[in-house]
Amino acid sequence: MPRFTTSDGLSLHYEDQGQGMPVLCLSGLTRNARDFDFVAPQLAGYRMIRLDYRGRGQSDWAEDYLSYNVPRESKDALELLDHLGIDKTAILGTSRGGLISMGLAAVAKDRLLGICLNDIGPVLETGGLDYIMGHLGRHPDFKDFDEAAAMRKKAMEPLFPGVPLNRWRKEVTHTHVETPEGVRLNYDPKLRDAVIEAGATGTADLWPYFDAIAPLPCAIIHGANSDLLSFETVAEMKRRNPDLIVAHVPDRAHIPFLDEAEAQVALSDWLEKLKQA
Repeated sequence: MPRFTTSDGLSLHYEDQGQGMPVLCLSGLTRNARDFDFVAPQLAGYRMIRLDYRGRGQSDWAEDYLSYNVPRESKDALELLDHLGIDKTAILGTSRGGLISMGLAAVAKDRLLGICLNDIGPVLETGGLDYIMGHLGRHPDFKDFDEAAAMRKKAMEPLFPGVPLNRWRKEVTHTHVETPEGVRLNYDPKLRDAVIEAGATGTADLWPYFDAIAPLPCAIIHGANSDLLSFETVAEMKRRNPDLIVAHVPDRAHIPFLDEAEAQVALSDWLEKLKQA
């Protein structure tokens, strides 16, 4: 099981599969390498690298929970690239991973080939942030995965209509574990404290970080029902970067699974631009 040790001594899990142009896949806030299972077939022919952030998935939890922050996680990503001997990579960043990607565009652009953002932009809508904080770091009250999946489908059906129960069950198993006490988180609950202390308000001006991406190939995949990324923000991203590849994915909120037709077209266009750059 591949692991590497960060400069502050944590052992982090990663996956490295395939050959060709490297694509570093960075997941959502509470999530892990499994975020990219559904898009993996489209990345055949590329070197697909997935990182479990500190405190998530199969990586070590940090004694200092305040190290669960975007700058430190960005450093971890660069240290993984160094560990693998990779000079430059493309990044597919989902939610938190997109924030890390934009940060790297500002401070380590020489390591990047391009960025694809999955339902994240320079403006974080308060409704989406409130929803995330409503469950972040709190163990759910379900006895097993079947009950958790059924409730997940019921809650998400208005925003993700028609998604089958087995897909929600897979998602639940990616971010939780079954125990004798019921379903529990598989990430450090202190991530909640870290986010609160970092200021989970969405008021920071992230536009300079997005602007830093150009002229590298960039794409945005937007869940049309998203409560975290608005159509207005996507339109402003396109205005600032006319070369931006844009996909609005219907019947998806935060976050698209990335195997939807619209998402796959955008990814294909982005990957083609990377080859031509």
